Amino acid sequence: MDKKLVYFLCTGNSCRSQIADGFLKALGSDKYEVKSAGLEAHGLNPRAVATMKEARIDISNNTSDVIDTEILGRADYIITLCGHADEHCPVVRNDKAERWHWGFDDPAKATGTEEEITAKFSEVRDSIKSRIEQFLKEGK
Repeated sequence: MDKKLVYFLCTGNSCRSQIADGFLKALGSDKYEVKSAGLEAHGLNPRAVATMKEARIDISNNTSDVIDTEILGRADYIITLCGHADEHCPVVRNDKAERWHWGFDDPAKATGTEEEITAKFSEVRDSIKSRIEQFLKEGK
């Protein structure tokens, strides 16, 4: 069975797309090839790594990458996770790709105490996990 390619896109490929990448690889790698990228590469956010470690998923070896037009062109699903990427994603010449936008707050922009920032990362992580689980149940 050929695996369908899911390409998660975000602005900086540092938090939300990395979290989505980690969850889909952990929960659906038998059915999906998973890639993530950003309009820019901001580096892997250490808090994203920590929040995923709490969920027992190691994304510490992930890399923050810029969108690859070859991967974009062969993707079955192109999923943006932030409004900026949704609005600025390159035009896709790919008739087979389904393109979706799953909007989540940017936890990297959270302010407050360390506990409040950590709580925002956990909230976004859990929301992304729920959406990934829904995607897998729908059996796309």
